[in-house]
Amino acid sequence: METTAPTVEIEQRGEIGILTLQRPRALNALDLEMVEALAAALDRWEQDDSIRAVVLRGAGDRGFCAGGDVRGLYDTLIGDHPEQVEAFFRAEYALNARIAEYRHPIVAFADGITMGGGIGLAGHVSHRLVTERSMLAMPETRIGFTPDVGGSWLLGRAPGRIGEYLALTGNTVGPADAIEAGLADHHVPSERLEALLSDLAAGADVDGAIQAVATEPAPGTLTREREWIDGAFSQPTVAEIISALQGLPEDAARETAAHLESLPPTALAVTLEAVRRARKLPDLRAALDQEYGLVLWFGTTQPDLVEGIRAQLVDKDRSPRWDPAPGEELPADLLDQAFSFQPPTPLWS
Repeated sequence: METTAPTVEIEQRGEIGILTLQRPRALNALDLEMVEALAAALDRWEQDDSIRAVVLRGAGDRGFCAGGDVRGLYDTLIGDHPEQVEAFFRAEYALNARIAEYRHPIVAFADGITMGGGIGLAGHVSHRLVTERSMLAMPETRIGFTPDVGGSWLLGRAPGRIGEYLALTGNTVGPADAIEAGLADHHVPSERLEALLSDLAAGADVDGAIQAVATEPAPGTLTREREWIDGAFSQPTVAEIISALQGLPEDAARETAAHLESLPPTALAVTLEAVRRARKLPDLRAALDQEYGLVLWFGTTQPDLVEGIRAQLVDKDRSPRWDPAPGEELPADLLDQAFSFQPPTPLWS
């Protein structure tokens, strides 16, 4: 009889619980089954005093988690099943909040590709580790969407205007820049992760064990680019950000302007506002609630999300037809539409 391998491996080793995402061929992309399995394991371990900490990691050496199952989302959207979209995001966001509020320390090995939903897992734990292979991003604007899974909360608290820069561009950062942006805490060489796991299982103090294997990552770029990033991305609107970038002498700034001009105007405008509103919200749950409304607004009222997934992951022609197109004017009440949208089912019920 054929059996299906679990998509989340759950084990207790010594004094730690280990959760391993087991979809390496899909870069451990999250689906509802995985979200529910992670939540159930955390439920069981929360009141278990034999568990001193939890380790969250991904199978394979290419990535921790590339994000949510976006192709599955596409199929659900074109199949007109909004209730399934709601169910997935409600479960995922509840897991994000649970991770942030968990009783035991959670150590995430964000080794390799860690994007979107992967940051929703690794970005909210108590101990966030990156390696020399780590590549982190919130690339949602590139598919006509907006950072979610608490991404607006994390980016809203990044130093200076790094949050707006990463949210709008969707650019990928390495370990040093991930730490600089507040998406990670420590750099641990990938070859030391197994030794760290063994030390934690043997009862080592979590902070001490991490400090013993942590090293300085190779330098990134955000620190030296902060001046032009902060200046341009503090502008009030996307159009003014692009104009400011175009007027700067740095090649990277002008390249960033050209990149933004290719992205969907709706996603950019909503994302800029979302990050700035999240900066003023009281906690992660409030940011997730804001994101939940935006997710369903995009998914049920806007064509760009389906079109962006089609162009990137379905037909793979890399030629999305945004509506409105870049350079076209947005509705004057666009932000009011997006942020006043009320989902049929509340997130926190």
